[in-house]
Parts: sequence; C-alpha cells; structure tokens
Amino acid sequence: MGLRLKIEGSESISLRETSIMTVEFGADIPHDSNARSTDLGSTVKITGKILAAVDGEAADDTSKLAKWALVPAENSDCYRNVVIEVVNASQIVRQITLPNAFVIDYKEDFSDEAGTGVFTLLIKQKKDKMATLKFEGGFGGE
Repeated sequence: MGLRLKIEGSESISLRETSIMTVEFGADIPHDSNARSTDLGSTVKITGKILAAVDGEAADDTSKLAKWALVPAENSDCYRNVVIEVVNASQIVRQITLPNAFVIDYKEDFSDEAGTGVFTLLIKQKKDKMATLKFEGGFGGE
C-alpha cells in the first residue's frame, strides 16, 4: 500500500510513496454532546521520512512543509488545498481532499541511528469550509 501527498498553494508540495509512512484521518466531534453536533471538524496526521537527495536526485519537498507551517494566519497562503491518495495495486483506494487545510503542528525528528529524519504534519480543514472536504473511495484503475 502506498500513500501520496499533494499540496497546492503559493507553491506545490508533492511527496511520493517512498516518503509517506502513515496517514491518520479523524472526524473531530465534541465528546460532551448529547446529539449530533454541528461543531464538526476534521484533522489529518501525516508522518513520513525526510529523504536525502542521492545520485543527483532533487531533494524531497519536506522543507516546504516546514515553511508552510510557519506561514502566519494573516497570510491567506496558510490555507492550502491538500490531496492524499491511498494506493494499492496501482488503484486509488481512498482520496481525501481538504481544500482549505491549515497546519496545526509540524515536527521534524532526526537521529543518527536511523540515518534519516522523520516528519509529523498535523493539518485541519477550516471549520466553515467543512462541507467542501471530500473523502472518496471505490475508484477503478488509475
């Protein structure tokens, strides 16, 4: 199973299957509610490897993730279109689209034992744009 990440804003960020390790999608519903709440949110946690450029390859786009995390709220570029694809046997199993995503948390961890870094990106869909979030599945071949 492979995971792909594409982010569009003032610049494009693209991470391949070799970089993305896990994606966790969550619906944020208040736990103190006694009925279906209108206060709905959605978060996605993405973890992956920070890959070094080898043999003339271009560096991965993880540094662009860090830069996006630092965009202030006053700048409209803090909201970006994010598409996550879950791929199995060359078929898209799930496609999650967050058209107004913003960064809640971003971390990079490095270790000389692992030989590579690991990033964790936590994003959320803008609350007043929840109706535009798409969670799709059941696709045919690519």
